[in-house]
Amino acid sequence: MKRRRITVTVLLAGLLGGALITMAWGADLKTVQTQKTKDAVLALKTESGQLAKGKNSIVLEFTSPSGQPLDAGKVALSTSMAMPGMAPMVEGATLSPDKAPGRYVGTISFADSGTRQVTVTWDGPAGKGSTRFSVPVR
Repeated sequence: MKRRRITVTVLLAGLLGGALITMAWGADLKTVQTQKTKDAVLALKTESGQLAKGKNSIVLEFTSPSGQPLDAGKVALSTSMAMPGMAPMVEGATLSPDKAPGRYVGTISFADSGTRQVTVTWDGPAGKGSTRFSVPVR
């Protein structure tokens, strides 16, 4: 009997956590940056439409040039910022596929503000590719 209660409690906690995550992304997202490539259009989005110091929740959407969602498969996003007299500051995002096709959700943290060079790579059913663009961190 005790084992069933624990299982039910864990199941309910998981469902509640999933509902809270869904509610957090229920708000309209604003585009931080859109980047067009030959075969894909990428949109980096947040709730505020910008990136800031500290932890940021992000959404990266892949669509075809005609607007259809693209399954980009394995996706990676990293940023770098040149520092005079020092090695560049590099941060990577943790991304995972969302329920919606072509949509990846995750987080990235920044120690300070400044312009970052963003590199996105992907390898999946929609093909393999990469792109770079700049975004400000406020």
